[in-house]
This record gives sequence, structure tokens and C-alpha cells, in this order.
Amino acid sequence: MTRFDADDPQARRKLFADAIAAHRARASPFLTIEADSDRDDESEDDPGVGADSDPDGEDAPAPWLQFSESTFNLDVEDDELDRLKDLIESFPEFRIDQIESPEEAEGTNVRVTARSDANRLAAFADQVFLGVYGREEDYRAWVAAV
Repeated sequence: MTRFDADDPQARRKLFADAIAAHRARASPFLTIEADSDRDDESEDDPGVGADSDPDGEDAPAPWLQFSESTFNLDVEDDELDRLKDLIESFPEFRIDQIESPEEAEGTNVRVTARSDANRLAAFADQVFLGVYGREEDYRAWVAAV
């Protein structure tokens, strides 16, 4: 892979599909995709993943998604989990396999089995950031690990 970020829908999906293909070709343990923070005051000089504003004034990690073999792994809050379940309905070849909500952690970890080609997996990943995490159409995504 020669590029690791994209900020328009077509380029993001191509980036995600290329990352999935590279992950498979390398037989790497997982790949990680992160979305830039949606805060307006982030510096253009810091292209990495920023932090989202938290209502309590604390910084929360920016959304991320991991893929390994045929499984997506992501952390969601309750409303995001509901949106993820709705999204899964439009991807019938995908299914939620595991939902964990440890008492000591905020949010829920979800594992989604997704047996499909790289383009369909890329479309799902993009829709997670758009529909589940509520990113704008022009959000920037980074492939942080392949």
C-alpha cells in the first residue's frame, strides 16, 4: 500500500478495500481503520487520529474499526449499537457474533462476522463510520495498521 488516508467516499472505499487485500495478502493479525476527530479545532499539521469532544470536556478516542480474517471488531455506545444492528440488516451476509459490555468499561465491544469480498467489506466499514459513528460524508479515515 502506498497511501493510508482518504476523505471522500469513493477514495475511502478504495482505501479500505486495498487495506483488506493487503491484510489478506500479508496474513497480518488484523488491520485497523480510524476516523479523524470531527472537532473543528484540530490542527491540519496533525494528520493522525484526534479525539472527539466529550460532553464532560474530556477527550474520548476517535472511532476505530478492526478487521481480522472475517471479523470486524468495534466499540460502540448504546445508541451506536442500535444503529449498528440496523446497518447489519442491509448486509445480510454479516452477523453479530459477540457483544460484550464489561461493567468496568464504558460502551460495548461488538464482533461482526463478515464473509465477503474486499469491496463489500469496505462498503460496510465506510457505512459504520457514517451511519453508526455519525461521521460527515467528507470524514477522513486512516489505515493505522495493516
